[in-house]
Amino acid sequence: MGDCDCTGGQVTAQDAVAELYQLAALMLGDPRQAAEAAEATVTRISIDPCADAKASMNEAREHLVKVAVARLSAREPKAFDPPASASGPAGCIEEDDLAAAGVSASELARLLHDPGRGVLRDWLNKLPAAQRAVFVLRAMMGWDNATAAVMLSEAAARHWQAEQVSELFRQAL
Repeated sequence: MGDCDCTGGQVTAQDAVAELYQLAALMLGDPRQAAEAAEATVTRISIDPCADAKASMNEAREHLVKVAVARLSAREPKAFDPPASASGPAGCIEEDDLAAAGVSASELARLLHDPGRGVLRDWLNKLPAAQRAVFVLRAMMGWDNATAAVMLSEAAARHWQAEQVSELFRQAL
């Protein structure tokens, strides 16, 4: 193990669990299921406070996404069938980033942590499961379309493409 000073590790582990719960709550919309998904991730993934925290958290986030998508798919089996490619007009939002919708990442983070976070959660609860998941992957986790497509393909056992993720993200915005 070497001379690793892990005194801050407990705080890091607590922060990791809080982040996983928050992501699960955003994806699933149900506090009980979010707690179960975060717990399933924490018991499955070892987050070593002396190891590379970023790599450990990325592994934990990926596992959490798989658990959350599996639960959402169980609720609605066809929810994660990839959408057909859009052939009509692109809609009013042409870019698939938050700025195109007039929202900055810092504003979104503030919404998530302010007392008014219920507004964000209420809005997410109105989205279809796949749009909700794509929004969380892109806006909250900061993944690009290709990374989100790979994760959805693995989690939902269906073939997603980056363009499909982009389209759903624009629809959610």
